[in-house]
Amino acid sequence: MNETYKAMTECAAEAARVAGKVRKERLDGPTPCAEFDLRALVNHWVLYTSHGLERRALKQPIPEELLQRDFTAEDDWAAAYAAQLDRALAAWARPAAWEGEIPLGEGHSADAPEIAAMIVKELAVHGWDVARSIGEDFALSDASAALVLAVVEEHGEIYRQYQGFAAPVAVPADAPLFTRALALSGRDPHQTL
Repeated sequence: MNETYKAMTECAAEAARVAGKVRKERLDGPTPCAEFDLRALVNHWVLYTSHGLERRALKQPIPEELLQRDFTAEDDWAAAYAAQLDRALAAWARPAAWEGEIPLGEGHSADAPEIAAMIVKELAVHGWDVARSIGEDFALSDASAALVLAVVEEHGEIYRQYQGFAAPVAVPADAPLFTRALALSGRDPHQTL
């Protein structure tokens, strides 16, 4: 099992745990992502980190129907998300998922391991966003946090160009790895809502 898959598995379990703590009455509330209320953030998170994660492993596009779905409209959305995360992990457990390029649309593609690492970053960073929105933490091992930090360091400027990240937030150089990743992605690791 490679390090990215280990981190993916850990982040998926933590994402499922956090999702299970989201209450319907909080869905219209604020998040660390100013452009998203919690409902919009959860829908983005569920779409790209479970359905998108599986589709990337299978080298398939995300169906249009999923792009339009309000996952939070379903009473059991958190359980459905956990089950979809399991399907995505099963898809990435196949050696073929890690081979070759994954099409990204408009003639673009990227190496499968790079895409997998970027989605792990999405699981963790948006998982933290959701967790912080409901007063929870998103816990990661140092190994998984190191992978997330490496992705943020490598791709941070590209994310900023597309408004995916804000300007970095200052934290001490010896701050925990996940704290540094969050700060570099433009999140205030100490923000409370």
